[in-house]
Amino acid sequence: MNSPRLLSLVLALGATVALNAKLVTKPVAYEHAGTKLEGWLAYDDEKVKPGAKAAGVLVIPEWWGLTEYPKSRAEQLAKMGYVAFAADMYGAGVVTDDPKRAGELAGQFYGKPLMAERARAGLDQLVATGLVDGARVAAIGYCFGGSTVQALAYTGAPLAGVVSFHGGLIPVPAEAAAKTKAKILVCHGAADGFITAEELAGFTKAMNEGKFDYQFISYAGAVHAFTNPKADEIAKLRGLPIAYHKVADKRSWGHMKQFFKEVLGDTK
Repeated sequence: MNSPRLLSLVLALGATVALNAKLVTKPVAYEHAGTKLEGWLAYDDEKVKPGAKAAGVLVIPEWWGLTEYPKSRAEQLAKMGYVAFAADMYGAGVVTDDPKRAGELAGQFYGKPLMAERARAGLDQLVATGLVDGARVAAIGYCFGGSTVQALAYTGAPLAGVVSFHGGLIPVPAEAAAKTKAKILVCHGAADGFITAEELAGFTKAMNEGKFDYQFISYAGAVHAFTNPKADEIAKLRGLPIAYHKVADKRSWGHMKQFFKEVLGDTK
């Protein structure tokens, strides 16, 4: 039965749920090298208390920019008890669904110090919230973001660990072995056509020769962008060789959680 009284009760219950919501999410304005940026902060205000600092996780987006997808991942991390900050790499409000434009935006970072420097600005912003234990911080990234967290780790940034999800394998600088503090987890689609055999061999060789603390996990049948539920839609629209892989998505997230328990400790 639809009655005004019942409708009022439902609306009241909905308002109560909203008021009791634990998840805090908000845009955060910051700046790097003259570029105005806007990241996305997420944390659970019942698990993260002032004076009792939590582990933090920096999230670097795919080459599309700071879309809803990386924000949703930050919110997932927040529900797990982390303070998560999805960084802006391009500039406040700069996002695209055009591969050509995305390539142009991401292209300004590859092979240049700017990639790690812009990511470091996001890391500094995460720590500057005052909610984070600076000794318990990690970074994750997707596609372009996966390459970016690798670059950030190689600079010696104060990270306990980094996780690259279907990220490109960037060249490892000669000095990185002596600088890198972070443990490394690479979650790779075994059928990812964007990563060549030569790149994979070069990465493995550099990791082994540099005695990095790393894990490289391949997921059978998974191609590029395998964690993004909208990858199939994007592939159809833009003709890209990407696809969502539900099993690989679930397994890689589980491997990340296990990795974080090791490098960051338990959450509340």
